[in-house]
Amino acid sequence: MDIYQVGIRPLLFSALKADPEWLHKQALGLLAWLDHNGEQPPSRWINAQLQKDCCLKDPRLKQELWGLKFPNPLGLAAGFDKNGVAARLWGSLGFGLAELGTVTFHPQPGNMRPRLFRLVEDKAVLNRMGFNNEGAEVMAKRLASWKADEPKAAGNPLQPIIPLGINLGKSKVTPLEEAAADYQGSFRLLKDWGDYFVINVSSPNTPGLRSLQDAEQLRLIFDALQQENQGAKPILVKISPDLGWEAIADILELAQVYQLAGIIATNTTTRRDMLKTQVIESTGKPVTEEAGGISGAPLRHRSTEVIRFIRQQTGGSLPIIGVGGIFTAEDAWEKITAGASLVQVYTGWIYEGPWMVQRIMAGLLRKLEENGLRSISEAVGLEDRLSIDN
Repeated sequence: MDIYQVGIRPLLFSALKADPEWLHKQALGLLAWLDHNGEQPPSRWINAQLQKDCCLKDPRLKQELWGLKFPNPLGLAAGFDKNGVAARLWGSLGFGLAELGTVTFHPQPGNMRPRLFRLVEDKAVLNRMGFNNEGAEVMAKRLASWKADEPKAAGNPLQPIIPLGINLGKSKVTPLEEAAADYQGSFRLLKDWGDYFVINVSSPNTPGLRSLQDAEQLRLIFDALQQENQGAKPILVKISPDLGWEAIADILELAQVYQLAGIIATNTTTRRDMLKTQVIESTGKPVTEEAGGISGAPLRHRSTEVIRFIRQQTGGSLPIIGVGGIFTAEDAWEKITAGASLVQVYTGWIYEGPWMVQRIMAGLLRKLEENGLRSISEAVGLEDRLSIDN
C-alpha cells in the first residue's frame, strides 16, 4: 500500500486544501535540511531509508550520454529545485539525473501570488511562477561549496552522485535584444558546476520569452553560449509543445549547426481545450482566464508527438530528453520508444509520490524483459525500428 496516495495526498490536496506553493516550500525546505546535514544523525538514517525505499538499481537501466553516466533514465525536471538547495539528495530519491533551475542571471521574485494551482481532475498543474530564483551567482557559490565536498561524498554510499543539469532562463529585467548576453552571463558563472546545461526559451511565464524560439533570436543565443563553452559542456534547448512542425524543424536545424547536445521536449502548454477543469477553485475564475502553463497528464500525448517528430527529422542523431505527463512506467516507456534517451518528471512525482521512481524503474525492467532487450538504450526509438521491420 502506498501511504502517500491513500493517505497523505488526499489529506493535503482535498481535506486540508493546502496551498501548492506553500507545500512545495515546506517539502523543499525539508529536503534542503537533509542535504545540508547528510553526514549527521538523524539525516544519515533518513537518507539511508530514502535510498532503500525509493531506489532500484540495475545495470540494464544504466546509460552513457555526452560522456556522463546515468544510473537510470528518469530525472527530476527543472522547476522543483530552482536554487539547487537539495542538489545532493536527488540520487537518494531514486533519480538518475536532476535538473536545477530555472535560474536567471539576475535574482528575481517571480510573478505575483497566487501562481501555482493543482488541477486534480486533470492530474495537472497550472503554474505562472515566473522564474523565481536567487540568481546564478548564488547558485554557483552553493554548488561550488558542494563540489568541494564531492570526493568525500563519492565514498559515501548514502549520497549517490548523479548528473546535474542546470536550466538557464532570461532575467525578466533584461530586454529581449540583450537576451544572449544574459544567458551567457549565467552560463559563465555556472559552467564549472553543471554537468549539462539547458537553454529555456519556452516558458510561457516571462513576457516575450517564447519569441526567442524564433530562429534568428536563437542564433544569437546559441552563438554566445558556444563561444563561451568551447565544447566543454553539453548544451541542450528546451522547446514548447505549442510550436508548429515547421518551427520545430527550424530549431532542429539550428541545433545541429551549432552542435547542441540535444533537445528537451517539452515545456508546459498554454492550451486549455483538453482540460476537464473549468474553474480554478482558489480564485473562482475560469481556467481559460488564468495565465500560465499547464503540465501533467494533459501534456503527455503532445510531448510524445514532438519527441517522435524530432527522432524522425534527425534520424536519431540528436539525443532527446522527454518530459510531459509521465506518471507510470508505461508513460515513460512510450516516450523512450518514441525516441527519448532520458525522461523527466515533476507534476507526476507530485501526484504519485516519492515511491513513483522505484515503480517506474521496476516497470521499465519488465518492459525490457517483455521485449527481449538487454538494456534501456536498446529501447530508445524502438517503435521506429519496429515500424521499419513491419
